[in-house]
Amino acid sequence: MKTIPEPTTGRLKWHERKERTVWIVSDGKAGHEAQCLGVAAALGTEPVIKRVTPKGICKLAAPWGPVATSERFGQPGSQFAPPWPTIALATGRTTIPYLRALKRHAGLQTMTVILMDPRTRLSSADLIWVPQHDELRGPNVIATLTAPHVYSRARIDALRASLPPEIANLPRPRFAVLIGGPNAAYRYPPADIERLKASITSLVASGAGVMVTTSRRTPSELTEALSAATAHKNCHFWNGQGKNMYPEFLAHADSFIVTADSVSMTCEAVSTGQPIYVFTPSGKGGKFARFHAALRKHGATRELPERMTNIVSDRDTWTYEPLNSAQIIADEIVRRWEARAQMIPGLMERA
Repeated sequence: MKTIPEPTTGRLKWHERKERTVWIVSDGKAGHEAQCLGVAAALGTEPVIKRVTPKGICKLAAPWGPVATSERFGQPGSQFAPPWPTIALATGRTTIPYLRALKRHAGLQTMTVILMDPRTRLSSADLIWVPQHDELRGPNVIATLTAPHVYSRARIDALRASLPPEIANLPRPRFAVLIGGPNAAYRYPPADIERLKASITSLVASGAGVMVTTSRRTPSELTEALSAATAHKNCHFWNGQGKNMYPEFLAHADSFIVTADSVSMTCEAVSTGQPIYVFTPSGKGGKFARFHAALRKHGATRELPERMTNIVSDRDTWTYEPLNSAQIIADEIVRRWEARAQMIPGLMERA
């Protein structure tokens, strides 16, 4: 990563600027939007979300193609019209043409940032973030071990200040079990489901409190197996009905069990600093395997054992430095914004 010098004193600093507008160009996918929202929060701003749904050839041609003329980009009445934002964030293939168009219209007034590999030229944005396990690199590319998300340390601390009765009634240590599902790298044959069920069954038998949440990718047979394994007073299973307890699970877990297919849930768990056990289903892993190897090296994770009884009774635990990539990305955006303000006096000193 190319480092830009800190601006000299006397120039406007990011947090001294009265007008700090941030746009998020979103394809509507919750995971993509959450990454951008996490960075916007770390920048100390309330972003304006611009959701886009390109159609036809413009959708098929993304990220290389143009924005449809029907969008009237840059014209009065369009959702993309002046005044231009200070920062614009985007992620997802179909958002890239919009960010590229914004870069052309706004020029140096707006710093453009893409999260995840845009699968197009590095010049599509002023700054591009990718996870460390991806291979994209360049002078305007930064990489972090984990992905950004909305669970900052401040938010986790705020959640910890309130203990819901569903969790308060569970014994400690409390384990949050975060379940994903099959993807391009991993699959869940019956033997894997039985293997995971056996680990969770032994955890419940140990007397620990167990909090389980599944995801949209979780197959029904895995959901049913885990539901049966946690049919106990010491367990709380969130199956998508009622209030989503996931944020509270993150805040109040003493340890985690996460499936290796879910990078996002692993990144959110690792921001807490609590021990994480990873269940690895069948598959080649690829970049997922590189990601988890790096987390093990950081000291955050260990492989989930087949039996958890002794681990709980021996109170096997460990500590590591929590990871918050949203703040790292935000800090880099601020450094580059201030450097640009230094190099072009007066350009961004509206107050």
